[in-house]
Amino acid sequence: MRVLALFLLLFSIVFAKDVMLLNEFRGDENLSGWVMSEKYDGVRAIWDGKSLKSRNGNEIYAPAKWKENFPPFKIDGELFTKRGEFERVFSIVADKKPSDEWSGVKFMIFDVPDENGNLTQRLAVLKKFLDKNPNKNIVIIEQIPVKNTEHLNQFLDEILKNGGEGAVVRDPKAEYKSGRSDKILKVKKFHDSECKVLKIIAGKGKFKDKMGSVLCLDEKSGVEFRLGSGFSDKMRANPPKIGSIITYKYQNLTKNNKPRFPVFMRFRDEI
Repeated sequence: MRVLALFLLLFSIVFAKDVMLLNEFRGDENLSGWVMSEKYDGVRAIWDGKSLKSRNGNEIYAPAKWKENFPPFKIDGELFTKRGEFERVFSIVADKKPSDEWSGVKFMIFDVPDENGNLTQRLAVLKKFLDKNPNKNIVIIEQIPVKNTEHLNQFLDEILKNGGEGAVVRDPKAEYKSGRSDKILKVKKFHDSECKVLKIIAGKGKFKDKMGSVLCLDEKSGVEFRLGSGFSDKMRANPPKIGSIITYKYQNLTKNNKPRFPVFMRFRDEI
């Protein structure tokens, strides 16, 4: 059993490294020739031609009917219901016994990793397949040419106004590469990062007998800090486990490299 557990852990690490990940848009990049799209707040998933997996390589148990007419090649995207429903879609996707709620889940595709050519050509392979094998659950994300930074900001503002998370800009000439890439960037009005829960700190006043905040470690920077905003009453009554990974947003960094005004967003989609 220990050997099997070790194998599964190593497989998950290797699989995660095979996935393309976004870097953060700084604002001084040259976006000439780049494209933009909405950043969907869902669960990352990869269809490998036979089965649906999380970015960690674990199987996602989607109903067979939902996967009808899926392509025999790899596609990469986000499982999504609608804006502001990350917790709902995560609950649907994490269930090993798929429910009827999968009918509301769309697979928003942003790349076809194993195909040759630029982004437009890679996505065209999927479009050609879907033209012959229709599936309403697969949606190819529209890639809009960026005119200039003002155009990008207008696009981002419209997304945020309608409850979206942010935007993605990418160089369509770049090939699909595993790991973090400077050729595909997330654009938001705030910064975000991940931290590990080290300790639960008891609340006071209206949060008496509940969680007040958590002591977190940002593993990327090695900085420890308290995170107390953004948690629902339900979460405060049922605190996260020690070691849980939290995604949080913040305004900027202090001179001590600590996040200013950190706010809980969600738990990482560890499927």
